[in-house]
Amino acid sequence: MTEIAVAAGKNVVLVSALTAWAIAQILKTMTAFWKHREFRAERMIGAGGMPSSHTSLVVSLACAVGFHDGFEAPLFAVAAVLAGIVMYDAAGVRRAAGKQAKVLNKLVHELRVEHTVKEARLKELLGHTPLEVLAGALLGLAVAYAFHRFY
Repeated sequence: MTEIAVAAGKNVVLVSALTAWAIAQILKTMTAFWKHREFRAERMIGAGGMPSSHTSLVVSLACAVGFHDGFEAPLFAVAAVLAGIVMYDAAGVRRAAGKQAKVLNKLVHELRVEHTVKEARLKELLGHTPLEVLAGALLGLAVAYAFHRFY
């Protein structure tokens, strides 16, 4: 098991992707603190927020594969398509689901005022704005490039 951990730690593509994700999570927590003026521990692991950590992870993965194996490599194509799907999902499907949750939460709250409704609050911060996805992509690219140059 130790050999696997050591080998994974030497894998520049994996380390690059995980580093981009960790930096994005820290930045997301900091931007939430700046915006709300309170520490929200959920931001360290939760979905949504600035920048998109999912996007940072997959863009760093794709770029690191490109830098390592070449941008013409089939593995880069796989990673790039995966990154595109994740970014589309983050800014499209998950964002729409978050908007729907917000409307449903408002309806449940309004019904609860007039009637007896058991409140089951839905998570509203699921997806990302295009700017949050772009910021995540730029972060992922920067981290992959830094690992390519200095690792």
